[in-house]
Amino acid sequence: MKNFSGKVLFLDRNDINTDEIIPAKYLSEISKQALRPYLLEDIKIDGFMPRTDIQEKSVIITKTNFGCGSSREHAAWALEVNNINLVIAESFARIFRQNMFNCGMMAVELPAKTIDRIFRDFAGKETYLETNLKKNIFIITANEHHLEVSFSISDFDRALVMTGGWVEYADSKY
Repeated sequence: MKNFSGKVLFLDRNDINTDEIIPAKYLSEISKQALRPYLLEDIKIDGFMPRTDIQEKSVIITKTNFGCGSSREHAAWALEVNNINLVIAESFARIFRQNMFNCGMMAVELPAKTIDRIFRDFAGKETYLETNLKKNIFIITANEHHLEVSFSISDFDRALVMTGGWVEYADSKY
């Protein structure tokens, strides 16, 4: 099972598409690892510098419709090879969301009000998020400030996460 805890990268924007997650010009790469240096290379967010801001981050918290655009597994793979196994947003493009779970990663939706509170209280600070899958909670911490947030995932998505993704799940069941 992958790690779903770590330092948080805040992406304060709606509609981040798969071409911004991993530009199409890199889709001919023959290994997942080859995608690593290009994650979020083309995204436009004031003050965001992919080469330095992504380093050591394991969790992304963002706004609505993350992963929209072309449906491609490469977007989830680019996150995975950068050790980002959890994305939290108000909403996701359906295919992107499923690609995350198929890779044994988590795409968790939280209400807009909760996302707004997290951004207000934690964005701009060195923030750490711990995931407790048994209790379905995130514990978000920056300095002395803590916030506990409940989340839910379906039993099937949980099974995909616990086994490491669709291939591993299928191997265990069939």
